[in-house]
This record gives sequence, C-alpha cells and structure tokens, in this order.
Amino acid sequence: MRKIILNLAMSLDGYIEGPNGEYDWCFADQDYGMTEFLGNTDAIFLGRKSYEMLMAAYPEMFAALKMYVFSDTLTHVEGNNEIITRADFKQRIAEIRHQPGANIWLYGGAELVSAFVTQNQINELMLSVHPTILGAGKPLFTDIKERTDLVLLKSEQFSSGLVQLTYALKPKFDMSMLDGM
Repeated sequence: MRKIILNLAMSLDGYIEGPNGEYDWCFADQDYGMTEFLGNTDAIFLGRKSYEMLMAAYPEMFAALKMYVFSDTLTHVEGNNEIITRADFKQRIAEIRHQPGANIWLYGGAELVSAFVTQNQINELMLSVHPTILGAGKPLFTDIKERTDLVLLKSEQFSSGLVQLTYALKPKFDMSMLDGM
C-alpha cells in the first residue's frame, strides 16, 4: 500500500503561511531533502487553493506528479489531474492508496491536512520547522477535536537553523479489541 506523507514548511509557532498568505519566510537556499522526497513520490494530494497557487506559480515543477485536488467547488483541473469531492473522500483515498505507485505527497492546505489527520489517513508527517516566529497566519492544524499522538522517526538539523522532523501517527488503542478476551 502506498504511503501518504505530509511534507510542508511551518514556522516555529505553527503557521504554514503568514497573515497575508505569504511564504517569503520559507528557506530556499538548500535542497532540504526535496530531491530525494520527490524521487520517491508520484502523486500529490492538495486542496483547491494550493492547487491554484501551484498552477499559477510553478506549473512545470509539478508536471510529473499526478494531482488529486480535493474540492467541492472546482469543476476542471489541468491534464490528467483529478478532482475529489468531500462525498468521495474516504473511498477515493482507499482506492488510490491500493493502486500501484510510489508515495503520495499530502501538500495541504490546513483544512485538508486536518481532514487527513482526523480520518487517520497519514503515514508520516515531515515538518520542516523554520526558525521564524510569524505571530499570526494560518495554523497547520485546525478543527482537530481529539488527541493525536505521534512517534518521532527522524530529525535532521540544517546549517540554516531549519529542523526537519519526521513523525508517524501512533496507532490508537481501540478498547473494543478487548471485548473477546
């Protein structure tokens, strides 16, 4: 089964974009493991706003990835990309995960990330924590109502001060598993 890996930049105070939607605080001075990551990835899950931003700013950079755009309002996406609606969320994720292929990059936005966390659909979280405090903006996690424990798999510090943390979701203990004992 294919892995879904959240890989994104965040400020030290937990924001994924500044108060005006800016990303100018994200470091681009090094590769930060993106070449290797993209070499093991062939698809990307993203929300409508993220899709529109990527297509406007970097259409050629992501051309090799199959894009699955989660939206209830979009009616068209470029090329062989696909729209997934809220009604099809669980079913399409399960189908895509069981298709042959490489890892799937969960790119964002925050609402989509929260939906994936809530549905326990993420295998790994690769968080590139930038040594910047934004003070305001869009937080990484929104509308998560219950505790989600993580297991640290790896951490890497770069000369810029960026720290990349890789986590897995800790399996939740289900009390119903004890019913037959």
